[in-house]
Amino acid sequence: LASTRKRLNDAVLNQLTKTYVSDSYEFKANLLSFFPSADSKDEKPHARSVLTEIYIHLLGLISLLDNNRLNDSIPCAQALINRVMSVNKPAMHLLGARCFFYYSRAFEMTGRLHEARTLLHGRLRTSTLRHDSEGQAMLLNLLLRNYIHYNLYEQAEKLISKTTFPENANNNESARYLFYLGKIKATQLDYSEAFKNLNQAIRKAPQNAAIGFKQAATKLLVVVQLLLGEVPERHIFRDQHLRLSLQPYLQLTQAVLAGDLAKFSSVLERYSDKFMKEGTLTLINRLRHNVIKTGIKSVALSYSRISLADVAEKLQLDSPEDAEYIIAKAIHDGVIEATIDHEKGYMQSNDSANIYGTNEPLKAYHERIRFCLDIHNHSIKAMRFPPKSYNDNLEDAQKQREREQQDLEYAKEIAEEEDDGML
Repeated sequence: LASTRKRLNDAVLNQLTKTYVSDSYEFKANLLSFFPSADSKDEKPHARSVLTEIYIHLLGLISLLDNNRLNDSIPCAQALINRVMSVNKPAMHLLGARCFFYYSRAFEMTGRLHEARTLLHGRLRTSTLRHDSEGQAMLLNLLLRNYIHYNLYEQAEKLISKTTFPENANNNESARYLFYLGKIKATQLDYSEAFKNLNQAIRKAPQNAAIGFKQAATKLLVVVQLLLGEVPERHIFRDQHLRLSLQPYLQLTQAVLAGDLAKFSSVLERYSDKFMKEGTLTLINRLRHNVIKTGIKSVALSYSRISLADVAEKLQLDSPEDAEYIIAKAIHDGVIEATIDHEKGYMQSNDSANIYGTNEPLKAYHERIRFCLDIHNHSIKAMRFPPKSYNDNLEDAQKQREREQQDLEYAKEIAEEEDDGML
């Protein structure tokens, strides 16, 4: 579709409809009215099939969406889906999945995405019963996108818990599913699971295409890493396809690592509209506590004793009481090792312990080993083999072993005959 849609125009679609779509096709007259052409020729009709007619109808819908003819796209999409649902053939699975994608896209572009939800749910049940893995993966992703579009994260989580994503789905749909799953987990404060899902989504995405998808996934991944208290790798911000789009997130990362609340507030104010459009503003607002924790950690390392008023001034907090509450929470969470003297109004830092005497190195190695095992498991699942070729190879190997055994027995017989001759 990617290469075909670039060459579509009214004349081409008009000629395709006249040549390959039968007169009994209900929506043929509408397609011809959508794409009028004075130069079209009446050629001899070719052999027609249901799949060909649906494919041409799909091309017409794509052309309407590309040319922003949204009012015509809705009836065109509805007629297409009605035709798709009337056909039950295995050859229809892949094409049907693409039809549902553009059906949902037409409703999304017209601001009526919620109206498509009921039909998508019904079709997901049908695809599951028919073992249509392509349609099942596509419809599940479309429903998750529908829920996330309206911030219905609880409903999306329920859908995930009651469904199973097909293992033999293509990598593109798997990457989209993992991206939506990571976004849902991040919203629900499960940052570790979100980080794992987003990493897998980026890894499964096409290496030399889908730049927009990788930008969106990387932006969310950077925010999730900061919420986990980790530092995003530097090479992410230097990638030629990501450098410009990640510029606000680079400034955000620098503010969080420095514990500079003023710089963080400045970046948030400057790019708030961009963050809201990209759907990361809610998560970024949560980073304020991380910025304050980083600042407190820096102060605790720099001063053995410091008054609460000075802490409030350095972190630009409203009062020493706020500083005392935040320091107490940081001590409780294990961010710093210190004590607070409430009467005298200061914080006393304790001597830092040797980290190698704790369980932190063990946890770090555990995370790395689990990450490598996940990569291995997903690589094994992603492997594809031609049908029956594995059994054919086994038969060939069996025949080869039998032939080798026969050759070995024949060689032994010759050796015995030679020995008998020598005697």
